[in-house]
Amino acid sequence: MKVVRLHHGRERSLLRRHPWIFDSAIAKGGADPGETVRVEGSDGQFLAWAAFSPASRIRARAWSFSEGDRIDAAFFLRRLEAAVALRRRLAVGSDGVRLVHGESDGLPGFVVDCYGETLVAQFLSAGAERWKAVLADGLLKATGLQRLYERSDANARGLEGLPETTGWLRGEGATEIVIHEHGWKYRLDIATGHKTGFYLDQRDSRARFADWVKRLGAKRILNCYCYTGGFTVAALAGGASEVTSIDSSGPALERAQANVRLNGFEGALTEFVDADVNQMLRRYGEAGRQFDAIVLDPPKLAPTAAHAERAARAYKDINRLALKLLAPGGVLFTYSCSGGISADLFHKIVASAGTDSGVDGYIAGHMGAAPDHPMTLAFPEGEYLKGLVVLRKE
Repeated sequence: MKVVRLHHGRERSLLRRHPWIFDSAIAKGGADPGETVRVEGSDGQFLAWAAFSPASRIRARAWSFSEGDRIDAAFFLRRLEAAVALRRRLAVGSDGVRLVHGESDGLPGFVVDCYGETLVAQFLSAGAERWKAVLADGLLKATGLQRLYERSDANARGLEGLPETTGWLRGEGATEIVIHEHGWKYRLDIATGHKTGFYLDQRDSRARFADWVKRLGAKRILNCYCYTGGFTVAALAGGASEVTSIDSSGPALERAQANVRLNGFEGALTEFVDADVNQMLRRYGEAGRQFDAIVLDPPKLAPTAAHAERAARAYKDINRLALKLLAPGGVLFTYSCSGGISADLFHKIVASAGTDSGVDGYIAGHMGAAPDHPMTLAFPEGEYLKGLVVLRKE
């Protein structure tokens, strides 16, 4: 077994069971991509078994902090069975579920979503790539399913020195699937959709938004960065009579319209706008339009803390514009999925946007990813999605 030894004082994070080991922490040692290494402190003390990644700044990711563990097929099957068992305990209430959430499930760089009878996996680290066949077989055994599609086409693959790859790993069949949540239906394509095909992490937020629309009697809704219409369907389910949905992707808007029809809302007044959200917010402001409820769910603007300052300006701008469009007594659901923006910083950004727009509001709720996207005590970076419910003062 190859050994990686850390510089003095750099073992503290591993002693706290944080799974990442950065290149600057390593004094000596190396291995092939994805190879399991023994990680030791400067004194030779065992710290972890980890997957080595020579191309990444995160030079190794810990599989286990127990010296007695053996990193083999049985180890991965145990981890997969534990992840699946956790989701059963969470009682998600949908047939679209995040089954494996990377580091939070003790499987760094490995993500799996389940859509009905189909599994979709992302192998995002050198370690997950090296154990791909074992993980694929283990997934089928742990779930009893037969279809597994790979969506290893995220930017993170490049940081690991890995090429993008997609396609069926086990089984075959149609890539279009209909899932159910909260009594609604969504059609998605696992081969072309964002991430693994859908944003399962916003499941609880969609239900919460529908409740707010119903409670306020909100009729005019604006859904920004609407993608395939998750919040649009939620708004209509909550009783909205006029929903405007904006996205810069024509294909996503077509699927959003199809999801509205799929849920029987053909009679509602819906507008789907293929445009830049920032420009449309300005245009609506100039036209004097107002909305009773607004959703701001932009894509990732700050993947790391190094991008935070630039992203903060962008988040502030769209929130400032949205707050101006929000009718008195209306509600804003605003989000950041950027790992480089903490929940505290995001709160400050939205507060600053309120000051600049001359709008005050009550923080009526804090939101995060659905519970099948868990964050652990040892890995706070798992809290990538954060949101605020802002009720504008009348």
